[in-house]
Amino acid sequence: MKSFWDERYSAKEYIYGEEPNVFFAAELRKLKPGTIILPCDGEGRNGVYAASAGWTVKAFDGSEEGKAKALQLAALKKVEIEYVTGDAATITYPEKSADAVAFIYAHLPPDVRKTAHQNAIKWLKPGGVLILEVFNPAQLNNTSGGPKDVAMLYTKEMLQKDFELLETVLLQTLVTTIDEGDRHQGKADIIRYIGIKNKTLMLRAWGLVVILRQ
Repeated sequence: MKSFWDERYSAKEYIYGEEPNVFFAAELRKLKPGTIILPCDGEGRNGVYAASAGWTVKAFDGSEEGKAKALQLAALKKVEIEYVTGDAATITYPEKSADAVAFIYAHLPPDVRKTAHQNAIKWLKPGGVLILEVFNPAQLNNTSGGPKDVAMLYTKEMLQKDFELLETVLLQTLVTTIDEGDRHQGKADIIRYIGIKNKTLMLRAWGLVVILRQ
């Protein structure tokens, strides 16, 4: 996968554009800036946007070419981001160190996806927010981008299971039109998710608290 993305990101242009994902930008505007972790941030469009909005950005991707273009974009926009190359299955950040984590079209093999999503929950502070936008299996019928392997496309049920320790604020399947560089153009079948790390839910899941109701 590293060689695949290095080749794709070696193009001079930003293949997914220089502007942030619309959903990500809209949700970020609702939050007080803090520290955000962006897995699989590619060419950096979302990380750079977050930095321009006052966030401390910690981004990673497996591609050196992606990192180089992200830092180039950050310099162009006159912001700073922390961007490292790393594997989504093994990269680590301190627990409870992030106010937000965002997965924007971060499509991963099933075992890596589960690990990455579990890690994201650990990285979030209590009250932290997880933002996600991905393609669902119906995207295989479209030409607007995304993996061609159904195992790397996500369902609502899959995300409910992965993020069962979070308080779900939004879990929506929809058909939309995307306009993100040359690679994301046209009709798309997507899922959007927002979850909050709720301390009570975490304790309940660990069997450490009993909720008494009148």
